[in-house]
Amino acid sequence: MACLAVVQAQLRKLAAGVSEGQMVRSALTPLRRQPFRVASLCVTPLDFGAALRAAQDADPASISDIVETVANTLGATDVVVYMVDFGQATLEPLPDRRAHADLPVSESVATTMAGRAFVAQRVTSVQRPTGVRVWAPVVEGSDRTGVVALTVSEATESVMQACEEIGLFAGYLIATQSRFTDLYNLHRRRRSLSLAASMQWDLLPPLVLKTQRMTVAGVLEPAYDVGGDCFDYALNHAVFDMAIFDAMGHGLQAALVASLAVGSYRHDRRENHPLEKMHSALDTALAQQFQGSVFATGLLARVELDTGLITWTNAGHPPPILIRGGTALGELQCEPTVPWGLAAITGTIEEPSMASERLEPGDRVLFYTDGVVEAHLPGQEPFGVERLLELITRHSSDQQAAEEIVRLAVGAVLDHQSDELPDDATVVLFQWNG
Repeated sequence: MACLAVVQAQLRKLAAGVSEGQMVRSALTPLRRQPFRVASLCVTPLDFGAALRAAQDADPASISDIVETVANTLGATDVVVYMVDFGQATLEPLPDRRAHADLPVSESVATTMAGRAFVAQRVTSVQRPTGVRVWAPVVEGSDRTGVVALTVSEATESVMQACEEIGLFAGYLIATQSRFTDLYNLHRRRRSLSLAASMQWDLLPPLVLKTQRMTVAGVLEPAYDVGGDCFDYALNHAVFDMAIFDAMGHGLQAALVASLAVGSYRHDRRENHPLEKMHSALDTALAQQFQGSVFATGLLARVELDTGLITWTNAGHPPPILIRGGTALGELQCEPTVPWGLAAITGTIEEPSMASERLEPGDRVLFYTDGVVEAHLPGQEPFGVERLLELITRHSSDQQAAEEIVRLAVGAVLDHQSDELPDDATVVLFQWNG
């Protein structure tokens, strides 16, 4: 029981109101002098409560230190926290002041063990001469953010479970502490974001939300220069609301249009207005502000999670696609209005049509912007709806998670365009579980 006594003593020090430097020194040094023998009898439940209390008074940038302190209770060493970049292609290590067996470097999502843990959302491990290297997903709520890597002496079932919990804990810390610092946002950048892209990323909800009854996942590209595309959602009890927007043009003006569209949508959604009223209010807001000089296309959708009834409106946007049993059944049609913002030209507010469909458990609905299907190089054919459907249905048949399907779909669009998109490309996938 000596190991338990050491853990309890260090966590009591963590909970005390000491300075950050004292916290790190007092918490880590004794544990390094008395490493644990990682065996089933010595693995005790991790005391996240004490670590959370310590985090309350810690510098927001000290997440790596706090995660390492918790990991030390497993006897883990060489702890590195990685965050995925905005393009979801690379895992970037958070800098720290600690010594490492190997200097932490960027890890490719597509080709590394760290990337495998990120994509599969499962703990992954490899036996090495110095111990077992483990990678655990870092998740903020439902949104996959990165991975935490650590080395343990033995990968027992209880140790692997503890590593998974450390990843969840790291995600919780990032979600809370990133409100007070720009550092975690900066670490996700492989290059500078344009002003328009920075505005759009600040508008977005988490890219992934999962509950027992539904999942939604979205991806935007070009990640570092997106301007006019945006989406938003909210889950309120048994009602899920979602919208997708595609503002005319690109760059800062398109970002301003998208910001107003999202603001109008959120305001009316929180006022519990019906879809048709939200739709008309969007048209009015954009028309009054921009006097018909700009517009935005989009869709507003609402799903009753108890019954699977989805209702939507369309403002000149590509229709959503219903996927059932891994097969695309076709487009969900709704008589569209003119794009939002053109009321100033027509002089009238067009009453939107409403459409509805009863979903079956496991059904998926795909929303996308025209930048996805129209992407092409000069002289070559567009990516096209058929290619998009083939890709989505193939990965749906493979039982891929929704967040991985949209990542692969947008990655295919980028490949088709040689990584140069003339227009924003956004894909959002909703799944009703019943």
